[in-house]
Amino acid sequence: MKPMDPMDPIEPIIFEMDDRDKHQRKDISGGPAARFRYARVLTIAGSDSGGGAGIQADLKTFAALGCYGMSAITALTAQNTCGVHGIRAVPAAFVRAQIDAVVSDLGVDAVKLGMLHSPQIVRGVARAIDAYRLTQVVLDPVMVATSGDRLMSAPAVQTLVRELFPRVLLVTPNLDEAAHLVGHPIESVDAFESAALELLDLGARAVLLKGGHLKGGHPGGGRSGRGAQARDRHRGRDEVVDLLVQRDAAPLRLASPRIASRNLHGTGCTLSAAIAAHLALGAGLPEAVTQARHYVTGAIAAGAPVSAGAGSGPLNHGYAPVPMQRIGRLAPCSPSPSAPRTPHAKIVNRF
Repeated sequence: MKPMDPMDPIEPIIFEMDDRDKHQRKDISGGPAARFRYARVLTIAGSDSGGGAGIQADLKTFAALGCYGMSAITALTAQNTCGVHGIRAVPAAFVRAQIDAVVSDLGVDAVKLGMLHSPQIVRGVARAIDAYRLTQVVLDPVMVATSGDRLMSAPAVQTLVRELFPRVLLVTPNLDEAAHLVGHPIESVDAFESAALELLDLGARAVLLKGGHLKGGHPGGGRSGRGAQARDRHRGRDEVVDLLVQRDAAPLRLASPRIASRNLHGTGCTLSAAIAAHLALGAGLPEAVTQARHYVTGAIAAGAPVSAGAGSGPLNHGYAPVPMQRIGRLAPCSPSPSAPRTPHAKIVNRF
């Protein structure tokens, strides 16, 4: 048997409904007119067969936070807690077909972007954002898996910066991804703000720079000398610091105790998905980021004592599930690219 090339695209099989079938579809709703809708979140990302990251983690996060999750799969991966064993890219046209099917029928309040495997997929997603005027988009620039396996080609990264940075609301790189994007290492919390500003200069509107990969360094600035540096290294190991930087707002520093755990697979996916979920529920960006970090911290703590696989295991996404929330304003069923965006409404009830 010919060895599998992990970068080969899969062959799409697309069944298209002809115009006659479209017109003959029946209204099967029945009952009284609906007065509510769900908070709807779409993930456009890769599939993780191990269930810890990718669309699997995103959908678990959406459900745990009371949102209705939908997906457009960009790539299939054969992976587990130990690493990635193969990748099959989904053709860009079929990724767009998934997006169109979801948005034209169900609508969307927020979008999370994860693994975008090729330049063609990146460009297709950018065109969909423009066509449907999607404004609440969170981009997690997934380049390398927790195991160290490469998930994105260099041309795709370049296209991502050019096409998506200006179009999305927030970019959420970890330190390794940010260092790759700005072209130099980020070795201390004191360097976070300057690195985030460099990412804004690349076109991003807002950046959440995640410090979970930082091995040392405490966010207290203005200290010098060997004694201060030793205290920084000791305290830095006990704290995780993230920095939210927006173009027209003061930087927001977010810190939490570092939790000892081997089960950290999918942490970045989960955080960006949680931010998108809170945006869909009506939160502003700083509040969405703050609430998402709280959820992820709880999921890490709940998953720390659990054994799941021989490598880096998953978070406990379902440690404190919220019932599906319904919103008291019904959006149009089939938004068109020219239709005005439906404003977010206040949550009025829960199931």
